[in-house]
Parts: sequence; structure tokens; C-alpha cells
Amino acid sequence: MEPPDERLADAGYRAVPDEAGGRAGRRWWDANAREYLDEHGEFLGPDEFCWCPEGLREADAHLLGDVAGVRVLEVGAGAAQCSRWLVGQGAHVVATDVSAGMLAAGSGYDAAAGTRTPLVQADARALPFAGASFDVAFTAFGAIPFVPDAARVHGEVARVLRPGGRWVFSVTHPVRWAFPDDPGEAGLTATRSYFDRRPYVELGTTGNVLYAEYHRTLGDHVGEVVGAGLVLDRVVEPEWPAGHDRTWGGWGPVRGARLPGTAIFVTHRPA
Repeated sequence: MEPPDERLADAGYRAVPDEAGGRAGRRWWDANAREYLDEHGEFLGPDEFCWCPEGLREADAHLLGDVAGVRVLEVGAGAAQCSRWLVGQGAHVVATDVSAGMLAAGSGYDAAAGTRTPLVQADARALPFAGASFDVAFTAFGAIPFVPDAARVHGEVARVLRPGGRWVFSVTHPVRWAFPDDPGEAGLTATRSYFDRRPYVELGTTGNVLYAEYHRTLGDHVGEVVGAGLVLDRVVEPEWPAGHDRTWGGWGPVRGARLPGTAIFVTHRPA
């Protein structure tokens, strides 16, 4: 946790040491878990499986396949809303997240509903599970954007998946990084190079990295998946649905009508 007097001093795209950038995620989500859920909790629901701000639900998309009786791992689970929904579908789920604050919020959801969702605090780059422990693994905007070495996440997931197991992850669509993070008309004009891979970083008054979010091109994501020995089956680019008027950061109906906001990669470990 940052010192009490540590405040946001500067933000922008800049290179920072990998260790500092990768360490920031745990602290930021611990400090902001309640604020995040206050803002987005109603849309996400305590036990809904939502892939992205476009509102695509697993109940409709079926990207994980039939989960009844299946061993499922959620990586970067936050408050484990997705895992809680999967439990209701008969899956055997473990939800992991690096942030104790987010997992505590998940425990609060369980207490309020009288449910039990297995929660484990773990860094996605060093999963505390034996090889071939799970049939399916997934993350909805978790872990991958917040570490400088996402290839390690894919490698760990490949390790804990059984042969033939599926790994599905959603991230900000890579093309979005060339545009300002503005849900209105100002967000429709590219102002940065798509190939500028510097992360978006927020610095505190003492120079500490408070937040870091990493950009990868489409080719980068594919290369990291293949490098982990996984097979890419397809990429899903959810369209903005008619009548969906919610604004979430840079996502909203104005940009959604013209630019993709989310990319969902469906992959598997070869049998």
C-alpha cells in the first residue's frame, strides 16, 4: 500500500521498470476495489459472467463450452462474479486474483448471498496448482493488461491445463490504444501509434508507479499465445449492441458504433 500522502502526480504513456509496473497492480486494486465495484458492480452483478463492457454474457456466447462438472480456473477474477455464475452452472471453479482487496469483496458477495466460491490469492504468473489441474481457464480483463510479462501468464495457464483444455481471455482491443480513451467524438481520431508499446502509467508524488496498464498489438497477443504452446482457435470482437447506452471509461455507444473495444481470444492446449 502506498503511503497516505502518496497522490497522483502525473499520468501518460512512458517506459517504467518492469518490476515497478508489475508490482503496482496489486496495490492499486487493493486500494481501489471498493470504488471500482461501487461504480461497476451493478452492471457486472454479484454473480453474472460478463466478458466485456459491450455486455456480452457467457450465457449467450458459450465461449467456455459446456461447464457442468468441469474443472474451471478463473485468473484475475476480481470479486469472482464470473466464477460465482459458473458455480451455479455446475462447474467446479477456483477463482484467483493477486488483490486481497478484490477477493475480500468477493467473500462479501458470498456472505450476502449465502454462497461459497473458492477464492485463492495468487499472481497469475506463478499459479499455485499442479500441472493439468483444470479443464478450462479464463479471464475477463484480468491479469494480462496489468503485467509487463503476459507471456508468463499464458505459460502458467498452459501448464495447469489438461491436454485439450481451453484458455479464453478478453482484453482491450489492441486498436483502441491508438485513440484517446474518450467515449465521445474525441475518441474517434487516432493520436498515437498503434505500435507504441509504452504502458499507460500513473505516477505518485514521490515518483512511485501507482498504476500501469500494458499495450500489446494483435500480433503480440497471438505470438505470446503460440509461444506458450497453445493453439489460437478464433478471436471474437463483440459489436456494440443496439440500445446499450452505458459509458464505461472509453467504452460507449459513440465509439462502439465505429471501433472495436474488446478482443476475446479463444485458445486451447493441444491434446
